[in-house]
Amino acid sequence: MSKSTTIPAPGPGAQESGQGRPQPVAAPRMVKQRRRRPGLIALSVALIAVGGLSGAVLYSASGQRTPVLVVTRDVPVGTKLTKADLAEASVALAPAVKSVKASKAAGLLGQRAAVDLRAGSLLTPAQVTDKSLVGPGQQLVGVSLKPSQIPATRLSPGQKVLVVSTPDADAMETAKESGLEAKPQTVAASVVAVGSPAVGTGNVVVDVAVPVKDGPALAARVATGNVAVIVDARGGS
Repeated sequence: MSKSTTIPAPGPGAQESGQGRPQPVAAPRMVKQRRRRPGLIALSVALIAVGGLSGAVLYSASGQRTPVLVVTRDVPVGTKLTKADLAEASVALAPAVKSVKASKAAGLLGQRAAVDLRAGSLLTPAQVTDKSLVGPGQQLVGVSLKPSQIPATRLSPGQKVLVVSTPDADAMETAKESGLEAKPQTVAASVVAVGSPAVGTGNVVVDVAVPVKDGPALAARVATGNVAVIVDARGGS
């Protein structure tokens, strides 16, 4: 009788060769895991947190708006402020920017512009004053002027001018006979108010502040009508 031979079945992890014999299988490679760096992770988290905080601060600052006063039209220096000169605006301001809160608008009416105010500009506390343009030791004199006795450029309160007394024909003739030169007399003054031109004549009354010693004499010269006003270059225009 013939004996039968039993070939054992290949076990797990074995491959059969061409002759039916099991071949060993190479062990799988171990994947080396990357080492985690706790310090680097912590730094990344910190940078993300700082960036988010900065963005939140900037967003919060840009969203905080303050109601303040702005100038709606040009206001010459010395002019009294009216309700039409100011308006409320809500803006975001840096802490260093000086401004006037909109809630104080009523208290500014009737006060004067300390400087020339420009339309669209932010009003600051230093630009407004409650002081009169007629200071201590000064008098207010009204000067009536024809169009030919005043510059074509409109005068504004606070502007420095010279009021010139022009000698009349008789005074000039008398001075000539005496061998003298009839020189015009001048008085330094500052404009307080400018009236509207009279209908028909165009005459304008300009209120000026002058030293007390010059007030009466200037008023007497104005009464003769022989006066003129010129802009003092030192005061600017």
